[in-house]
Amino acid sequence: MFKKILIANRGEIALRVIRTCKEMGIKTVAVYSKADADSLHVRFADEAVCIGPAPSSESYLKMTHIIAAAEITNSDAIHPGYGFLSENAKFSKICDENGIKFIGASPEMIDSMGDKASAKATMLAAGVPCIPGSEGILENFEEAKKIAKKIKYPIMMKATAGGGGKGMRVVKSESELQEAWDSARKEAKAAFSNDGMYMEKFIEEPRHIEIQIAGDQYGNYCHMSERDCSIQRRHQKLVEETPSPFMTPELRKAMGEAAIKAAAAANYEGVGTVEFLVDKHRNFYFMEMNTRIQVEHTITEEVINFDLIKEQIKIAAGIKISGKNYEPQMHAIQCRINAEDPYNGFRPSPGAITTYHSPGGHGVRVDTHSYAGYVIPPNYDSMISKLITVAQTREEAIKKMKRALGEYVIEGIKTTIPFHYQLMEDPTFLAGECTTKFMETFVLKDKSSLED
Repeated sequence: MFKKILIANRGEIALRVIRTCKEMGIKTVAVYSKADADSLHVRFADEAVCIGPAPSSESYLKMTHIIAAAEITNSDAIHPGYGFLSENAKFSKICDENGIKFIGASPEMIDSMGDKASAKATMLAAGVPCIPGSEGILENFEEAKKIAKKIKYPIMMKATAGGGGKGMRVVKSESELQEAWDSARKEAKAAFSNDGMYMEKFIEEPRHIEIQIAGDQYGNYCHMSERDCSIQRRHQKLVEETPSPFMTPELRKAMGEAAIKAAAAANYEGVGTVEFLVDKHRNFYFMEMNTRIQVEHTITEEVINFDLIKEQIKIAAGIKISGKNYEPQMHAIQCRINAEDPYNGFRPSPGAITTYHSPGGHGVRVDTHSYAGYVIPPNYDSMISKLITVAQTREEAIKKMKRALGEYVIEGIKTTIPFHYQLMEDPTFLAGECTTKFMETFVLKDKSSLED
């Protein structure tokens, strides 16, 4: 087992990893930018190293600084968390070249799944259902036009190196195709230095349902059931829950088997997620594979009583997984509490937290690095915390979440708590009928009506 792990991340996920490491008897090293000097992950790690100024490009994305920090602290492994360098094949390779274990996927796995066109080809060869579309990167506009006509509109144009919704366009008719092709390529080039595009059939009334998987160094794989991540804004997840209210035992079995096929096809090692789109007829299609821990891993942990960070570390250390598949024994919901103003287009609201009171009680979990007096920097993701509730039934989990949101006091900045509170009363959400289009028609009530 590892003696010391450096966490190449910040905030709540860094603190989350530190906690598990302490329970496992592993020493920890926090790295931080100058903007994060007062973050809790710095306080609770055994050692801490400043790796640069506030901009990510000069700190959390600076590979040479992170490797240097690992070397001077004699760390024998690096946990990348999520975001930043967690799915960076170059960083994974550099860790290996320096004799430091990267607690994540190998460079080859990251490359094979990171490029969406090649990932789709791999999945098709493995028999994993995929959305009809181009077989690879589109060579030119004429090919795009031909394939769109074949699979029929509406279609989705996607950047092969995309992420976060960049380089994506929905095209409803041939008259819209040229403009979508040009603008998507321009956006992808600016964001990823790669304007390669591919095309898929646009799935109407889709749900975003993902399967948590794990694979070890010995070719063993298992799945840990699903998470429903359909409530999104601009392709960014807001709320997640498990089990999915749309799930059936037959669908869970089929999706779980497909996810394991996907993991085996990629020779996957570690804890990862296979993401699917599911249409209204419960047909499911491979979307992508995330070769890292997910923000929403918490709800899976709660419903199967399993520490996924610990499993990541054990797999990286060469320990076999059990190979057992898991099904939810409880119902869990996660709300991402962000420093954003939901009454002003979810505009970021960085600044000092003047008052902070965290909710508690049975079945309530809060993963956060924030506290009264902490300053939310403007340089990074706006997440303050993840609020999770778990109960015997979905109805009970929703009631518990509403109660917890009512207790959550964060003052000095704007937060998304009012949005989540209203969501817990929304008829579509209560009925379990939210698709990825839900936020397009959601209207936030005025503040006074929420207080009544």
